[in-house]
Amino acid sequence: MLRECKIFRANTAGFCFGVDRALKIVYNILDNRNDVVTLGPIIHNRNVVDDLAAKGCKAVSLDEVRKGQTVVIRSHGVSREVYKALGCMGASVVDATCPFVERIHKTALEMTGKGFTVLIAGDASHPEVEGIRGFCETESFVFADIAELEELLKGFDADAPLCVLSQTTFNKEMWEQCRKRLETLRPDARIFDTICSATAKRQEEAEQLSRKADLMIIVGGRHSSNTHKLAQVCEKNCRTLLVENAGELKGLLTDEDLKRARFIGISAGASTPGYIIEEVQQAMTELNENINNVEEEDFNFAEEFEKTIKPIHKGMKVDGIVTQINDNGEVIVDIGTKHTGYISPSELSDDQTKKPEEIVSVGDTIKLIVLQTSDEKGTVELSKRRVDAALGLEKIAEAKENGTVLTGVVTNTVKGGVIVSSNGVRVFIPASQAVPRGGDLEELLKKTVDFKILEVNEQRQKAVGSIRAVEREARDAAKAKFFETAKAGDVIEGEVKSITEYGVFVDLGGVDGLVRRMDLSWKRIKHPSEVVSIGDKIEVRIKEIDPETGKVSLIYRKDDENPWKVFTDNYSEGQDVAVKIVSITSFGAFAQIIDGVDGLIHISQIANQRVDNVADVLKVGQEVNVKITEIDYDKKRISLSIRALLPAEDEE
Repeated sequence: MLRECKIFRANTAGFCFGVDRALKIVYNILDNRNDVVTLGPIIHNRNVVDDLAAKGCKAVSLDEVRKGQTVVIRSHGVSREVYKALGCMGASVVDATCPFVERIHKTALEMTGKGFTVLIAGDASHPEVEGIRGFCETESFVFADIAELEELLKGFDADAPLCVLSQTTFNKEMWEQCRKRLETLRPDARIFDTICSATAKRQEEAEQLSRKADLMIIVGGRHSSNTHKLAQVCEKNCRTLLVENAGELKGLLTDEDLKRARFIGISAGASTPGYIIEEVQQAMTELNENINNVEEEDFNFAEEFEKTIKPIHKGMKVDGIVTQINDNGEVIVDIGTKHTGYISPSELSDDQTKKPEEIVSVGDTIKLIVLQTSDEKGTVELSKRRVDAALGLEKIAEAKENGTVLTGVVTNTVKGGVIVSSNGVRVFIPASQAVPRGGDLEELLKKTVDFKILEVNEQRQKAVGSIRAVEREARDAAKAKFFETAKAGDVIEGEVKSITEYGVFVDLGGVDGLVRRMDLSWKRIKHPSEVVSIGDKIEVRIKEIDPETGKVSLIYRKDDENPWKVFTDNYSEGQDVAVKIVSITSFGAFAQIIDGVDGLIHISQIANQRVDNVADVLKVGQEVNVKITEIDYDKKRISLSIRALLPAEDEE
């Protein structure tokens, strides 16, 4: 039986995370800046480099950089000396170094700072390796295979501290061989596995594919290290061709190649754009259409290969193991596919105040949802936040149904309200439900609050809540309890809530009570603000209470401060006292004995002689000595006399 030749494209073919990130950085900068250059080709792909050049972004050497230019550091990274040189030139530097490479730089700097000699598995002439060596404070060495490694080790003393790193695109199989040899020859060496996980998976998938395929097509730049390594991995298993684009296929492929090939595999280096891979795949399909079908064997490569790959698609829920937390807050996870899983900081948690290390740790198994897959980049974008939100939304919906009070943190203020994070869900709380009218929403920021759910939209995964609803319920409960237990005469503590001309409103905890001005102080006051201020904690006594109307009258002035009581406790009839004239009438003058208690000096008691006009003898504010001649305790009236203290000889 005859069937068509199958063409299988590797899932991990094409851009890696670092290259994709670098390109996005360059193209974004071109939209906002002029005179942008890259320090060397941004990637090993002529099509991309030519496209950037057409847009005005050329690849230059360090010597060609001019003052004022924006210089993009490619994903390979550069040495510390290059950074310093660019600074001296007055260039604006945009660093697109791959995070994996940055990690190697930091490791090299740290280990050489501790006295270790660094050995690097890689290509000594590759810019990435040159950049790594530029972060070594001590001497560093490069080896390409086991033979070179063994030769290097002969030159070190047995007790010399060694640190071993690798280029991110180093051959995974060769690295494993070198590791085993190191464990034998130098078990004390510090070994860091710094091969990019995407690179390792790309090589692994290409190697598996080449074992089943009759022909492998590797697409990528001829100067690309990782592209050449892909070809090296595959050519051990089947005929392998390396092409930069679809146009090169016809010159390399023969009809015999296509007739003999039942399965053709296609993979691509990390610097190969997806559209070039698609062009190659399309060209292979068109070439294959001219070839007769071949006899089919029992083995179905596509099916067998698919068995080794865990299917993945957008919206799929997966379990992932945390393998790394980058300095930029990204979390890298292994989800059991040929993709490198990434969780951006914004998709890790709804609470952006927390650091990634506070949420997950390396080795944790976490539930995730797939946001986007990229076979070209060999990556998959994941979200923990959305899984948490989906689970949390169920709890939120239950809370609304049951009227449960929830607790959350106010993460940020937005137009018209605040956002509270609770159970992984961002709950919107309108300003009217968050603070009193005129209140400041910013005061709630970063605070833990209690709230109730008013509305849930499960389809849009949104919820609306209310802080004030909880406060109102708490006040209603406190109010009911207050009227059950409170009675006239009780002394309680409250907080001054507002001040008016006629009195002060006091918050008693769910109930507001009024202290009228007359009950605020025994002294004469022009305004209640002379006695208390808003926010003061004061002790008051219940004067009257009406549960039906909810009105409570309070007294702030203290009985033991009653001026009349103070007077009667300390003064008596016949006693001589010094007083101050406070007002004058036609029939006499009123004088203050103590604060809050006045007595009358009748006109007949001002002098021994007749007085026709009180004002002719006494003035307001004048201090005089008098005798208390009478105290009317019932009417609280006091009679005073200046005349009683005058000498008898002055009388007519």
